[in-house]
Amino acid sequence: MTIALVDYGAGNLRSAAKAFEAAGARNVEVTSDPDRVAKADRIVLPGDGAFPDCRRGLAAVNGLDQALTEAVKRRGRPFFGICIGMQLLATRGLEHEGADGLDWIPGTVERIEPKNALLKVPHMGWNTLTTARSHPLLEGIKTGSDGLHAFFLHAFHFLPENRDDVLATADYGGPVTAIVARDNVAGTQFHPEKSQTLGLTLIRNFIKWTP
Repeated sequence: MTIALVDYGAGNLRSAAKAFEAAGARNVEVTSDPDRVAKADRIVLPGDGAFPDCRRGLAAVNGLDQALTEAVKRRGRPFFGICIGMQLLATRGLEHEGADGLDWIPGTVERIEPKNALLKVPHMGWNTLTTARSHPLLEGIKTGSDGLHAFFLHAFHFLPENRDDVLATADYGGPVTAIVARDNVAGTQFHPEKSQTLGLTLIRNFIKWTP
């Protein structure tokens, strides 16, 4: 099994690759080659920074958008987005000047608006998860107020049009989207590569996921 970790100049690729290897992945390939991405058995799209910058970076790699569409949408390869890589699944991101996303899960990426004025944005820190429904990616992960913690660092979050696409939320002065999933596509707002037991379990689940 080949896991393509997409390199488009936006993401902590070294940490992500190490986390996948620690979770048992045997063939993790960091690549910007559209052919390698298109042929991979599983695809991981990281992302750090601002939505428009990441979208431009992805579009700037000739053939990469088409390779992702071919592999994920046409061939049904399992896909996992991390942080901005998850946000790029949306129809549009509203950060800065705004930008169109991949539109694989209809919705918008909007600024977090905590109800508690004392909570600062960006949201940075460790939070437990509240699940909206069961899913193979959550197998063996304890959620709820006494569950495992995930590491977040973001000012915007994904609001899908269909709330059934939200797999889990975190509480930061109100619900913040933590995991989305639809068909063979999933993603986390938090960083699984920095989320210790929760993150490694989630990655293991992705490696064996057969949507």
